[in-house]
Amino acid sequence: MILEWIRIHEIPFWWIGILSMATFVGTLIVIPILVVRIPEDYFKLEKQDPDRYHGRHPVTRLIGLVVKNIIGIIFVLAGLAMLLLPGQGLVTILIGITLMNFPGKYALERHIVQQPTVLRAINWMRAKANRPVLQVSKAGLTVGVVKGEKDCRM
Repeated sequence: MILEWIRIHEIPFWWIGILSMATFVGTLIVIPILVVRIPEDYFKLEKQDPDRYHGRHPVTRLIGLVVKNIIGIIFVLAGLAMLLLPGQGLVTILIGITLMNFPGKYALERHIVQQPTVLRAINWMRAKANRPVLQVSKAGLTVGVVKGEKDCRM
């Protein structure tokens, strides 16, 4: 019965498989590029500048924010899928959240990046690109670092 249902819906399963593979390969390329672009002190600040786009034309600003948020939502959804599928799920979710705008975003970003496995993965990618490790402040604790990296203070 289940095999028959799968056979009837074979085409959607193929499309889901193709989309899954494309997302996986795409994130392998895009995530490291985005991770190395994060300023090293981005997570060290207590608060973010909420109005980075001040001074731009309102229509340009609105279009930019809408596009950026849509891309962020796509990354969050892909990251959630990668929690079950192959890929860097938490790092992908972090990138998506970084692109989005909502109240409490910065606190959520800091919470995610302070997870030792996430910070290690990000700093490993940054080390491969010869970028400095992220500076993350949290009560002076130190998290494990990638071999050959400088100490990463939390």
